[in-house]
Amino acid sequence: MDPLVDCVIEDARWADLGLEGLALRAASATLSALDLALDQYTLCVMGCDDARIATLNAQFRGKPTPTNVLSWPAEDLSPDAPGQEPYLPGEGDPQDPLTLGDIALAYDTCAREAVEGEKPLADHVTHLIVHGLLHCLGYDHIHDEDAERMEGLEVRILASIGLSDPY
Repeated sequence: MDPLVDCVIEDARWADLGLEGLALRAASATLSALDLALDQYTLCVMGCDDARIATLNAQFRGKPTPTNVLSWPAEDLSPDAPGQEPYLPGEGDPQDPLTLGDIALAYDTCAREAVEGEKPLADHVTHLIVHGLLHCLGYDHIHDEDAERMEGLEVRILASIGLSDPY
């Protein structure tokens, strides 16, 4: 396993999809797009089901329903005001990489959304990992200007690995 991504599989369907490879690809493309050295950071990605993510969503966001992806930044890198760039994390060390945060994905919701959106599940999941990692890096989509910046970055990152615009 690559040190950049620590993958926790709670639902075997994620292993069948190749979550570890998708997570590594998405995280590598995201960090590269932001000029962050791949060997200085680590990220945990958990593949679970709707029941587990609904529990997490209730616990951390007060919303007892399933969602596609949740993220927990290790450090608050969000800007002080809307429209500002997030603060990039300090450099880690290849011997002791800096943890960026945790991401959880719900298989059932992701699979349903992929079918509804008529896109391959692997592409949809890759997009959600990029999205979740950007949240860990301080990006958000609360304000229109920030949403445009984040979505534009997602499109650019996905294009760099040959995936089409998810929007």
